[in-house]
Amino acid sequence: QVQLEESGGGLVQAGGSLRLSCAASGRTFIRYAMVWFRQAPGKERAFVAAVSGSGGSAYYADSVKGRFTISRDNAKNTVYLQMNSLKPEDTAVYYCAADRGGRYYGSNYYEYDYWGQGTQVTVSS
Repeated sequence: QVQLEESGGGLVQAGGSLRLSCAASGRTFIRYAMVWFRQAPGKERAFVAAVSGSGGSAYYADSVKGRFTISRDNAKNTVYLQMNSLKPEDTAVYYCAADRGGRYYGSNYYEYDYWGQGTQVTVSS
């Protein structure tokens, strides 16, 4: 069992930056690909970014490519999402997630077993 806890959300003006963190419990964090999703009101949960267990591979949604960077510190059991040049359309609750087998399923949010409680990001225009 893995428990995930996000932090770092808040209110920021368009063009600003935020860094989200997701802290994971457990001693086998490196086994898990980690994924960020977001969900805006009235919309389906959407893939944002993912990073492999080693941190050597990263994947991004087209909407955030070039603005967001995902990284991880396996010594701290933490994955990060650095968000720059934020836009009002980035407003959403951001969640980190993982599959119990450590696998990466891309944007198929229903495949992931472990979820944090989410952190709100609000970007004002």
